[in-house]
Amino acid sequence: MQELSQRYPVWFVDIWGVIHNGVKPFAQTVDTLAQHRASGGVVVLVSNSPRSEKGVTLQLDQIGVRRDAFDAAVTSGDVTQSLMREEPSGKLFHLGPSRDLSLFEGVPVERVEKEQAGAIICTGLFHDDRETPEDYTGLLVELRTRNLPMICANPDKIVRKGDKLLYCAGALAEAYQKLGGTVSMAGKPYAPIYDLALAKAQSFRNGTQKSDILAIGDGPETDILGAANQAFPVVYVGGGVRDHAEDIASELAHIRTLVPHANIVKAVHQLAWT
Repeated sequence: MQELSQRYPVWFVDIWGVIHNGVKPFAQTVDTLAQHRASGGVVVLVSNSPRSEKGVTLQLDQIGVRRDAFDAAVTSGDVTQSLMREEPSGKLFHLGPSRDLSLFEGVPVERVEKEQAGAIICTGLFHDDRETPEDYTGLLVELRTRNLPMICANPDKIVRKGDKLLYCAGALAEAYQKLGGTVSMAGKPYAPIYDLALAKAQSFRNGTQKSDILAIGDGPETDILGAANQAFPVVYVGGGVRDHAEDIASELAHIRTLVPHANIVKAVHQLAWT
């Protein structure tokens, strides 16, 4: 990654599956990010977490990710809050776990039961450790019957936590769309989160242009597609959702069929400075 550090001074880096697995950090990757910063580079974490930047940073502290590995973070939670402010009714039904309630802090909306809601804010499953999207069929049909629009705070459909695969808000949003529901997506691969990340990068490195940016991620439908749509070169980190034992060449072949316009400059299991 040293050569890429010299070519691209600003890195947009995914968090879950790239920096940690939900339980512990990937030490080699964290060290590489710190080396990039020590060489004058900027690291902006770009996450589909439904939490705010403050909430994500606290979570990274708890997992043990070193603070010298990044300059700042932008999240789909940050973008979601702007969408929440635009909801005309100001009354939102929260579909997701209580750990995401910090999303409502500082936003002039009211969290209500579904019967009083004018819209849905979806941050995930209530109990992602034991539920699947199929458990929500009845609820989603009920919400769709009322024509409630949904704001999806995390377009990710699935993540790996330790040795488990957990469903995310994106899986519920996909199911709601299949029922004919209207969904607004906040995070990757959509442009608003990259606009926010670019503004954040420019606050640390004046004059930053898109040509200065390297994206690093593991999600084909989020990180890789988002980078491709922004014309960013991207480093693919294999094994974030899939098994690390899987041949990375076959992963790449699959991704190139999904995102043929992606400029994948490197594929690794973890970042390495040397």
